[in-house]
Amino acid sequence: MGLKEHRADAPKTLNAAVISVSSTRTLSEDKSGIWISRQLAREGHKVVSHEVVPDDIVAIADQLNRVIGALGVDAVLITGGTGISHQDVTIEAVRPLFSKELTAFGVLFAMLSHEEIDSAAILSRATAGIIGNTVVFCMPGSMAACKLACNQLILPEITHILRHIIKN
Repeated sequence: MGLKEHRADAPKTLNAAVISVSSTRTLSEDKSGIWISRQLAREGHKVVSHEVVPDDIVAIADQLNRVIGALGVDAVLITGGTGISHQDVTIEAVRPLFSKELTAFGVLFAMLSHEEIDSAAILSRATAGIIGNTVVFCMPGSMAACKLACNQLILPEITHILRHIIKN
């Protein structure tokens, strides 16, 4: 079965959660997370959770495990905490939970970012992977980065990825 058939066989909608990692923003101030939630809904997906958690490994992992376990979401989009400062710990919280890592996501995100922000793209540690039957994307917290990741990579492929997870 080729790409065209895979996409045709993919679910049309999914249940998603949005997690914004920030020790300074509240939910009402979470412009990137709100934008992601709206884009998912615009694509016909159901956002069953949108939360802001602090830059803390345990808090991030706990929230991720909660939305996957208790809510049974198909996809989690995490924004923030992917940089290189000491408080950026999203990758350290999430990567150990992956059963499979989608290594091309970070590479493609960096390539697309380079076109917009030049060599500063090297500062991002964006990644994606699979936890159980859920795909998880970790992207920077800036609105520009979220728009780039969602519009160019995540939204065009999210149901295709889910199709591969659930058909295995």
